[in-house]
Amino acid sequence: MNSMLSQFDADAGGPVSLPPHGSTVLAEDLRVQLVLASDVDGDIVIDGSDVESIGQAVLQLLIAAKAEAERNGQTFTIANPSEALRRRISACGLSDHFGLEEEDQVQ
Repeated sequence: MNSMLSQFDADAGGPVSLPPHGSTVLAEDLRVQLVLASDVDGDIVIDGSDVESIGQAVLQLLIAAKAEAERNGQTFTIANPSEALRRRISACGLSDHFGLEEEDQVQ
């Protein structure tokens, strides 16, 4: 197992935890975790509580993962988005796409 995978929650069926600094370097490891999460029956939950900064590559992966979940009939949820994650998603015009409101959990 790649040591970078420890940045993300590797439990099958559990939430995928975004790291404090979601950079392009970590995007491939996140992609693997999102693929694994989509292969498990049930909803995909992303824990965004620790995010301090998030790069474009990670945002693109989240967009793709949400689309894949919808195609598979799964719910894609960003749980506990940090204020930094909310601001970045809003700045990119993606709040509606991710359903980000003022609640702590969004779908």
